[in-house]
Amino acid sequence: MGKIAFLFAGQGAQYPGMGKSLYEHSPAAKSVLEMAESTRPGTLQQCFSGTKDELIQTVNTQPCVFSVDLAAARSLEEAGIHADGAAGFSLGEVAALTFAGAFQNDAAGFSLVTERGRLMQKANDENPGAMVAVLKLPNEKVESICSEFSKMYPVNYNCPGQLVAAGVKENIEPFCAAVSAAGGRAKPLKVGGGFHSPLMHSAAQSFETLLNQSDIQMPKCPVYANFTAKPYQEPLVPLLAKQIENPVRWQQTIENMTADGFDTFIEVGPGKTLCGLVKRTVSQAKILHAETFDEVRAVVQALEQ
Repeated sequence: MGKIAFLFAGQGAQYPGMGKSLYEHSPAAKSVLEMAESTRPGTLQQCFSGTKDELIQTVNTQPCVFSVDLAAARSLEEAGIHADGAAGFSLGEVAALTFAGAFQNDAAGFSLVTERGRLMQKANDENPGAMVAVLKLPNEKVESICSEFSKMYPVNYNCPGQLVAAGVKENIEPFCAAVSAAGGRAKPLKVGGGFHSPLMHSAAQSFETLLNQSDIQMPKCPVYANFTAKPYQEPLVPLLAKQIENPVRWQQTIENMTADGFDTFIEVGPGKTLCGLVKRTVSQAKILHAETFDEVRAVVQALEQ
């Protein structure tokens, strides 16, 4: 078997009840989740029994998804599964870096992602935006359609045949119509802003200032950056700050990881979005998911075979 990668879920995968199984059955996961609760009271209530409307608010989504992502990864480690490398989608990248020891401790990473969520929520309040997944069109065509609008941007290069666009809310309906007219399919996403676009410029600037005041070091295992689709190199701060207002190059990340010897990808955290994207990008990869305690046990069994 080749290398194992942990993939940390991003925004949009959240759901009420996430993380509860891990909290009840994994001491390592419980430790992470209790750290989150002590740092930001109310986090567990939002994860376990929050409403969908509550969880879709960026200021809540990011710390909650981060907590479950990291709890799942620590639970896998507790079960004897170790990652040779990692990547995270958007906010998941902060969880991946925390897991890999780039910050002083888990609480430091959690505090950073909490502030990231607050800054991105503020940027969206100032420049309300939305995101749309575009299917069945080549990237070049989607880029061309975006260029026909003011403040509409290609942002998440997810996998072959899927590119997410972000823009101001008033553009979303006419943009979707243009996609349909071109023979594609447009699917609005349940997220709270036009992320990874210039609409997030103020958040990226403020987050970079915060990162420059933080104790950050090179991760202990390779963590692939959204901004470059390559492992983090010094300096880390610009890469982590820039991804807020620049595209996530996920397809290229998975292709680069595969070229670097990774053939087993375990999505950690809520939802199975990343599993689907990996399957469409590298069909021969071994793809697993761990968010509940039963899924962690299933991953262990699958890797023992």
